Amino acid sequence: MQNGRARIVITGIGAVTPLGMDAESSWQSLIAGGHGAGPITNFDASQYLVHFACELKEFDPTEWMPRKMTRRMDRFAQMVVAAARQAEADSGLDIAKESARIGASVATGIGGLQSYQDCYDTLRERGPTRVNPFSIPAIIPNMGAAWVSMELGTKGPLTSQCTACAASNMAIGDGVDAIRLGRADVMLCGGTEASVTEIGIAGFSAMRALSRRNEAPEKASRPFDAGRDGFVMGEAAAILVLEELEHARARGAKIYGEVVGYGISSDAAHITEPDPTGENPARAMTMAMKDAGITPEDIGYINAHGTSTPLGDASETRVIKLALGDERAREIPVSSTKGATGHTLGASGAVEAIFTTFAIQRGIVPPTINYEEPDPECDLDYIPNDAREVEDLRFGMSNSFGFGGHNASIVIARWDE
Repeated sequence: MQNGRARIVITGIGAVTPLGMDAESSWQSLIAGGHGAGPITNFDASQYLVHFACELKEFDPTEWMPRKMTRRMDRFAQMVVAAARQAEADSGLDIAKESARIGASVATGIGGLQSYQDCYDTLRERGPTRVNPFSIPAIIPNMGAAWVSMELGTKGPLTSQCTACAASNMAIGDGVDAIRLGRADVMLCGGTEASVTEIGIAGFSAMRALSRRNEAPEKASRPFDAGRDGFVMGEAAAILVLEELEHARARGAKIYGEVVGYGISSDAAHITEPDPTGENPARAMTMAMKDAGITPEDIGYINAHGTSTPLGDASETRVIKLALGDERAREIPVSSTKGATGHTLGASGAVEAIFTTFAIQRGIVPPTINYEEPDPECDLDYIPNDAREVEDLRFGMSNSFGFGGHNASIVIARWDE
């Protein structure tokens, strides 16, 4: 116990991302300056305004589940089951032994978008009696969490967050709260998204949210750069095993880091644009620091939401200054790993929580790739293009801000016995 409450440590990690089919290979590609962008292969995008994305080109769901089962699941659920199985194996947990005290908190921003499209196409082309009976269970957003619970056998708290791009940061926060409140000893927390679909690309293109650098996909995601023109759609799934410290110690678990702070707020401003004052997302950051019992001087790295949109990146720069003070904000290394992964929407917070954990654990902060031309409105230290070693890196913060004004920040601490 610390300050009268349970301490929550990270004891397992799993991920499938555009950079690799596990967390370690994704990290190694990230710090080497890699990227996952390329022409879309999930469907023929030649007639679309945007022809590229950050896909999971090497993902094969049958490596993680029987082929028959994959036919009942949308891709977003298949991906998170793979990430959860990786995290379970990495943690060394015996879930069957204490399933009632192990839960899952798994987020998504949209859910089964491909299954929704397939259902609609069948309805229009073949009629209502030919719709797949598994369509609704494949579409609904909670089924990522549900499949994780069913496949791994967790019987503790089971929640699913659908708060746009802040969703998986909130899933982590909800998992922390469940353990602190004594409802579970272990929570599998994270998010998943598979929105590189016809509807996804067409819809986000229509609202001019996506970069249109079709001639150079590898340069399209350029957070905080003056030439940024929108985000690159990505797909990913990531799971962190959060565990009460004494429970982890009792079974001799390895520990990656400690989740020490969580803050949330809402903008109440606009359906897509960020809060023009910056006060509300800044409040999520200050809340997370207060929860962690630290000050801005303790923060050694910020993994920014940094989507590569003109409004969003400038706004987050202001937000960081509001939360940490202008002078301190300029001293802290800040990077957006979405330059490499694209924007994985509801999965982004969990992917970036893993990257933040590795950064704190290993003393190296990942770069913001494609940063070429400074923007006067974005004037912090964005770790341009090359990873950087940082001494005595003790606390890292990860931000996630979503459409509709959802804001969430978490603080992760270096583990030191």
